Amino acid sequence: MPESTQPEIVPFSARIRTATERQHADAENSTFMSDMLGGGLGVEAFYRYTAQLWHVYEALEAYSDALAHDPVAGPFVRPELARVAHLEDDLAHLGGANWRAELEPLPSTAAYAARVRECAQQWPAGYVAHHYTRYLGDLSGGQVVRGTAEKLWQLPKRGAGVRFYVFDQIPNPAAFKREYRELLDALAVDELERQRVLGECQRAFDFNSAMFRELAAEFPIRRRG
Repeated sequence: MPESTQPEIVPFSARIRTATERQHADAENSTFMSDMLGGGLGVEAFYRYTAQLWHVYEALEAYSDALAHDPVAGPFVRPELARVAHLEDDLAHLGGANWRAELEPLPSTAAYAARVRECAQQWPAGYVAHHYTRYLGDLSGGQVVRGTAEKLWQLPKRGAGVRFYVFDQIPNPAAFKREYRELLDALAVDELERQRVLGECQRAFDFNSAMFRELAAEFPIRRRG
């Protein structure tokens, strides 16, 4: 009789990518991002988008210290990822001295940030889902946004206005992302909890897509035809 073979174990990071493929594609191909990165919108749209990111990252990083020693979320809390200070530099450059007065979140953004805070306070594994979808996304695809923004609005290369996308303390992004995915693969939870995390990753992308829809409504582009 042929020898029995063990079923291949799919790494959890790969399971996340598979589970979020549709949501990821929806976010990447959103009308707002296509219009903005295609040059159809002005720098004010980029400024408004950056302001929305501030709300989400402020929620993520408000609990960094509290979660630093958590057995589930703690390994993902890395100071070299911190973005809020960079976002504030960008907003000051793009919006001027009164940028804080213009930080009103969209309804979708407020809901997104509230969910991040809820997970941070009550469900560390859910916090990891939001941490992953944001930080790894901006460390990867965010670089396209940075380069395009620099060209469209003559922003200083890797300077004020796009500092959010510059991870100075991560000299080797590919190696960092590989290590991060290894942490996901070793996530200290059981299979039932992993299923919940997969669902929360999908939910994180859905929040992001909802934000893009509201931004598209706020910044419509005049289309030909």
